[in-house]
Amino acid sequence: MATKTVRTTEQTVDVPEIADPSKVAPRDARELSKLFFGQLAVLEEGTSENQHVRNTLIEMNTSLVRFAAGRFRSRGPEEMEDIVQVGVIGLIKAIDRFEISREVEFTSFAVPYIVGEIKRFFRDTSWAVHVPRRLQEARVQLARANEELRSRLGRAPTTGELSDLMSLPEDEVVEAQLASSGYTSASLDAAIAGSEDGESVLADFIGDEDAALELVEDFHALAPMIAELGERDRRIIHWRFVEELTQAEIGERLGVSQMHVSRLITRLLARLREGMLCGD
Repeated sequence: MATKTVRTTEQTVDVPEIADPSKVAPRDARELSKLFFGQLAVLEEGTSENQHVRNTLIEMNTSLVRFAAGRFRSRGPEEMEDIVQVGVIGLIKAIDRFEISREVEFTSFAVPYIVGEIKRFFRDTSWAVHVPRRLQEARVQLARANEELRSRLGRAPTTGELSDLMSLPEDEVVEAQLASSGYTSASLDAAIAGSEDGESVLADFIGDEDAALELVEDFHALAPMIAELGERDRRIIHWRFVEELTQAEIGERLGVSQMHVSRLITRLLARLREGMLCGD
């Protein structure tokens, strides 16, 4: 194995060079990693030599990522490639946090990082609708509690029973139940089983006119009128209806009374309303 001598601020280091790190056998990679981590510890961060050693460690241990990702092989070849890429992120985190002084095998240290990153990927991308992380975790807890209580009681558990077992307030259990519906979704073009014509789809039954769409037109009409207002008036509109400050808070910013702010807002709204009516 060829080496390259590098002089650091404190010593001279022989940096190993491998022609194709990705082809190093896993058993050899385990031993060589110890050598490279030793070099990484003394090479200054940000130098090309430090980057070379770090990149070699990543490429040399990619087989470890593929091994850890093997348990998810049922996901299919296309998704498997994404899983490996995510696993490499976990490998990089492990390399950056590993300390050779701990006298722990790097493989034992890295696998939890790799698997953890892959599981995080599934947790964040498997939901049809994005929900907060705490509710994603609560869904798993809810499923376990449901299964346990159904088995124990022989019926569907009540919210109160779930609340007791999960040690969560009932409103949080209800929130978790609602969030669970976001895990999967159905296409709006999905055919409705048993429909009379055999051609009805989901969109035929859930569509409705959105009254809020009328606001879009109003916003477009208001925009040029607001642009014509003076700077102070625009700030008042922004504070009141965007930042939702109280009249008293706006008064503090302007150095005027709340009553005066009330009059200013009333006058501004009357002016904008008149402009909207004239536009009609």
